[in-house]
Amino acid sequence: MLLRLLAITSKEVRQLSRDRLTFGMIIGIPLMQILLFGYAINFDVRDLRAAVVDDAKTSHSRALVADLEATGVIELAAPSPNVPDLTRRMASGEVSVGIVIPADFERRRMGGDRAIAQVLIDGSEPMVDSVARALASVPLPARAGDYRSHTPAFEVRTEYNPERRTAVQVVPALIGVILNMTMVIFTAAAIVRERERGNLELLIATPIRSWELMAGKLLPYVLIGLIQTTLILTVGARIFDVPINGSLLDLYLAAALFIAATLTLGLVISTFARTQFQAFQMSFLTLLPSILLSGFVFPFDGMPRLAQLIAQLLPLTHFVEIIRGIVLRGAPLAAMQVPALKLVVFFIVALAIATLRFRKRLD
Repeated sequence: MLLRLLAITSKEVRQLSRDRLTFGMIIGIPLMQILLFGYAINFDVRDLRAAVVDDAKTSHSRALVADLEATGVIELAAPSPNVPDLTRRMASGEVSVGIVIPADFERRRMGGDRAIAQVLIDGSEPMVDSVARALASVPLPARAGDYRSHTPAFEVRTEYNPERRTAVQVVPALIGVILNMTMVIFTAAAIVRERERGNLELLIATPIRSWELMAGKLLPYVLIGLIQTTLILTVGARIFDVPINGSLLDLYLAAALFIAATLTLGLVISTFARTQFQAFQMSFLTLLPSILLSGFVFPFDGMPRLAQLIAQLLPLTHFVEIIRGIVLRGAPLAAMQVPALKLVVFFIVALAIATLRFRKRLD
């Protein structure tokens, strides 16, 4: 029995040593993920994008803004001229925190009976609310304000999720996470499955072009992805009471664009893999970074710059920004044109790579 067991074990080790892709992943997957996630996952959120509306325009109001920026929790973008402009920027996802300093700031500062400023928080993103509230509770130096200790310095208002329910933050982004998982896995094995079943020989004999084959494999899954989107939205609205504040047409257009981009990622993987097992391994290699670096769990702004650059290469990052903007903040797709354009670029580049790598040859 021991000899037979040793023989099978030896055979399996030799087979793994010949499979360079699998052998590389044995070392590469844990090493890459421990370095990437250990560096990128950070519960101490810093550098949240913030904008200020300063209607007071005094030396004390400027000192207040400087003191808030010095905490490191926020990173100031260009100031907004008025509150409507600040609201528009928050709805589009340009900033996560807004600070409004009223025209009677000096009177409030001296009187001590009212909050001296207002902090607006984007409640559609995870962890931003608690971090921004902690920022608003930081004691201010004397140069920023002279007010009674029992009066809160800031009035805090949570936008888009006033009840601060986790389901409101999570469910819209889950559309992207579920689609990312299913679409990549479905298409990663597409070309490999054709080869293993012998169907690739039939395709080689046909006059179909490479790009036509790639596009033809995408179209059925786009419909499947839209059905999944409808299912998640229905469950989210009926069971978890998640509001849909934006246009359904914009939502489905964004979902279709993301599905197409994700499917091309799966096709690229299928052109590298030789077996369906390898295809599943390579799919798994992209899933965890997509989920953890996309802003689904941790605020994107709080990640280190290197992690943000890596996340920009993943389609889920841009879709999470779009879907939260449309569903929770009621932003039109036109206001989310930057992440939408990034999805278009990803789709074109990935489809081109998959097409160029596919050859109508069995070898």
